[in-house]
This record gives sequence, C-alpha cells and structure tokens, in this order.
Amino acid sequence: MSFKTYTDQMGREVKIPSQPRRIVSLVPSQTEFLMDIGAPVIGRTKFCIHPSERVSNIPIIGGTKNFHFEKIRGLQPDLIIGNKEENYEEGIDQLAEEFPIWMSDIYTLDDAFDMMTTIAGLCDLENSARQIVEECQEAVNNVRGSKSGRVIYLIWKSPWMAAGKNTFIDHFLDHLGYENLIHEERYPELTDDQIIALSPDKILFSSEPFPFKEKYLELARAKWPTIECELVDGELYSWYGSRLRYWKE
Repeated sequence: MSFKTYTDQMGREVKIPSQPRRIVSLVPSQTEFLMDIGAPVIGRTKFCIHPSERVSNIPIIGGTKNFHFEKIRGLQPDLIIGNKEENYEEGIDQLAEEFPIWMSDIYTLDDAFDMMTTIAGLCDLENSARQIVEECQEAVNNVRGSKSGRVIYLIWKSPWMAAGKNTFIDHFLDHLGYENLIHEERYPELTDDQIIALSPDKILFSSEPFPFKEKYLELARAKWPTIECELVDGELYSWYGSRLRYWKE
C-alpha cells in the first residue's frame, strides 16, 4: 500500500493511504460530507445523523468526546477524520498512536471550503466533491448580508451559554450581517442580567447542542418582552460541511 503525506489544518503531518478504504469520521458535519461524496465511511459517532437513510447502517464508535477505542480498533480504519474543537485532545492523541488521523480546525467559511476540498483530495474523490462545494459556496454567497441587528446566539440553557468570538458560528453570524454582542472567546456563560445589559435586538436559540424548542421561546418572551426571540436551525449555523448548501434567502 502506498502512502502520501498531508498537512492537516492543525499543522500536523499525516501519512495517509493513497486511496483510504476504511474511514472513521468523528464529526457530524464532516461525516455528512464524506457520505455525500461517496467516501468509504465504516464508523461514525452517535451524533453523525445525516444522511439518515445511509448512516443508520454504519457502526457507532461513541460520541465526539467519548470514543470507544475497542470498537474503533475492531473496525481497523486506515484513516480517521476529526476536528480540533469537536473532539477531545486526549482521545485524538491516543488514536493517533495507532491510526492516521487528519484533523480539521475551522473558524471561517474559507476554512470549511479548504477542509472539504482537502478531504475530497485525500479520498481521491475530487470530482464527486466539486459540485457540492460549488453549491455550498453559491448558497452562502446568496445569504451574505441578508440579516441585520444586534444578536446573542444561545447554545445552552442552565446556565445560558452563547457563541462568542473565535468560533465558526461567530464568523457566520457576521457573514449573514448580524452583530454578535458576545465579545468573549468561545462559549461564555451568561446570566439573565447580563443578557438584559447587552440589550440585544434579537436572541437566536439554536436547536443544538441544547435542543431548544418553541416552549423555551415562550418562556424567554415572557422574561424579555422587548427582545425578539427566534428559534434557528443549529445545523445550518454550525455545520461546516455540505449542509451549507441548504442555506436559502
């Protein structure tokens, strides 16, 4: 078997088989892209749910931050694909002792498109990926600047947690035309009083990772009657693979 050396988005050099045939994917958005381009995915996390009709037959190897190492070993992957933020360092380091691991590190749309193009290349599936990447680029270009207002994007409840700087969500909010009022990095906790003090025009309640639903918006509207509250599709705002092509004006 011949190998090629690639540099992943974390700057790590990884020797990968020229045509990997047994891929374990540790990130939902990247799993969806791999499936869409026809890559040979033989293992996934429990959060990798798209495309539902096809991933249901693929073995689950744990969660994004809780790998079942014996299940992964049993699958004998020749490539594992992960992400710096979504996976945990200790688990990745342990897997890297046994398997080639290519890691993404995504903060911007350009990072996302680079990830898709690179993964397609290392899987020798560039032709399959080209149209998907173009559709994603066209979709996000069509919604650039389509929104407005000062917003808080909530991802968790009890405590409230919001998307801050140095995240893909923050970049995408800016791309859409929103002003993200959270200036702390990553995902800071917020109190009710802090949310009121920030005086947002709108609070966006993400459908993931906390499963916000309409009943939570009713409570929030009673709590903050002067603030617009909106439930949004967390997959559209935070999945940086082929799901981007589903954005519409």
